[in-house]
Order: sequence, then structure tokens, then C-alpha cells
Amino acid sequence: MLSRRTFVGGVMATTAIAAARPTAIASPVDVAESNVPPNWIDAHVHIWSPDTERYPISSQFSESDMRPKSFTADQLFEHCRSAGVQRVVLIQMSFYQYDHAYMLDAMEANPGVFSGVALIDHRRPDLTKRMKSLAQKGMRGFRLHSRGDAKDWVDDPGMDELWRTAAHEGLAVCPLINPDDIPYVDALCKKHPDTTVVVDHFARIGISGKMERDSLDQLCRLARFPNTHVKTSAFYALGKKRAPYDDLIPMIKQVTEHFGPERLMWASDCPFQVEDGHTYEASIALIRDRIDFLSASDKQWLLKGTAEKVFFA
Repeated sequence: MLSRRTFVGGVMATTAIAAARPTAIASPVDVAESNVPPNWIDAHVHIWSPDTERYPISSQFSESDMRPKSFTADQLFEHCRSAGVQRVVLIQMSFYQYDHAYMLDAMEANPGVFSGVALIDHRRPDLTKRMKSLAQKGMRGFRLHSRGDAKDWVDDPGMDELWRTAAHEGLAVCPLINPDDIPYVDALCKKHPDTTVVVDHFARIGISGKMERDSLDQLCRLARFPNTHVKTSAFYALGKKRAPYDDLIPMIKQVTEHFGPERLMWASDCPFQVEDGHTYEASIALIRDRIDFLSASDKQWLLKGTAEKVFFA
């Protein structure tokens, strides 16, 4: 089991949304060739407030677990807007567990800027009702977090209901998994081919410091399910874990060859991407500037189009 500080993003759990490409979205080629601002989308960010009286954290956590102490929407904007990122997919922070008050308040205060991915207990008896209620408030997906129990997901009735409801309601399931868990997600995709799936952070391939070839091949096998997507994200935690992250380019190339840019989305995983000497600019620059096999249109998909169709349509 990975520790929280080894891969900070691993303490969160659930999300995302619909996969059909809507006609309302401009073609990435059209956008790439225009002079409009980039309007990129960061597909994975966590925010929280230092005000634990107004926004109390779960009893499973203490305030000492909140590192950094604060990462509010305004703090996020200081990093992302200078990089041309105008919209963000918020992932519920585990400190709050199933209380989404802070995320929902941030979404209400910034209309059109945020989409949301929620946490939910798949064992609750009113699961479908709760999913629909959160969706009405702007949640576009639900995050799964493997804690060594992913093998139990495949035959779990609540998990089956979650995946079926997500497909019916046009929501996404977003697994945060370890490389060993990929076969179980594969089995669920096979059972629920109509469910939109967004695998977080390359399924953490490379967190060991090495690019596990077998695991990467398994991840790429998920491409045979047309509603499955992958986040190219959390560069600070993978491979050599050093900017400019060029050692991750072969992995990005392989997933691009299998999924195509239309099913990949870039994300920072802030605030963890802007800690310990890492920067927001270094993360987005890997996709925007440093990969020669991605065309301008491809980059539009990774930096905007895919997240837009899944989380903002």
C-alpha cells in the first residue's frame, strides 16, 4: 500500500462523465488554428480551506494531515490562469470524505469555471438517489480509490449499481488504482462497456521510479473499450520525478498510440504538483511544448477537448 506522502493523490476517492462528443464543442483543429486564448482545462485538482470550523474535516483525519494547510480556489488561480488554464475539474479532497460543501461553494462562487468529481460510499442503500442528487449539483463523476480491495469490486453489488447508474445518467467513473489493479478495472469495463471511465494518473505506473512495461501494456489494453480514458497527470510523482519530466514521454507516446488524443486528458494534480520544487508551468509545458509527436490538434484534445467533452458537456 502506498503512503499518502509517497503519492499524495492516492488518499482521494471517485469520478468524472459522459463520453459522446457533443456537437456544441468546437473542433480542436478549428481552435488550434484560431487566435482565441487557449482556455485550457486542468482535469484534476484538489482544493480545501483552512477554515475547519466552517468546513470541518472528517474524523478520520486531523488538521496535521492537511499539507499544505490551505489550497483554496484563489490559490489555485494564482498558478493556473497564468498558464492559460481557465477551467478546472475539482476532485473531492479526502479530508472532507463525503461532505462536498467546500467544493460546491467554490463551484457556486465561480460559475462555469469548475466541474466536480465526487466521493461516494458505494455500499449505501440509497446509492442511485445520492448519485443523482450530486449530479444535479454539478458533479460529473465518481471516484474509486483502491486500497488493496480492487479485486473485490468486480463482484460487489454496490459497485455494479454505481457503474450502471453512471452509464444511465451520463456520469463517469474515475478509478485511482495501482498497476496491479488494472485487470480488475478491465473486468469492470467488460461488464459495463457503456460506462464512461477515466483512469487517474496513468494507473500510477512509474511511481516506483520505473516504467513497468507489463503494466503499461495492460493499461493500453483498456483502449479496446471505447468509453475508457486516461489522465496524463501527476508528473511530479512518476518516473524520475524531476522536471522537465521528459522520461515520461515514451509512456505518453504509447498511451497516445492506443487511446488516441481524443481519450487522453492532461491534469496537474494540484496542489501536489506545485510542492517540493515542482511547478505548474513544468507540468503543462510537458504536453504543450516538449512532445514533438503531438500535433497542434492533438494538444488541443489533451489540454482541453477531452476534458471538455467528459466533464463540461
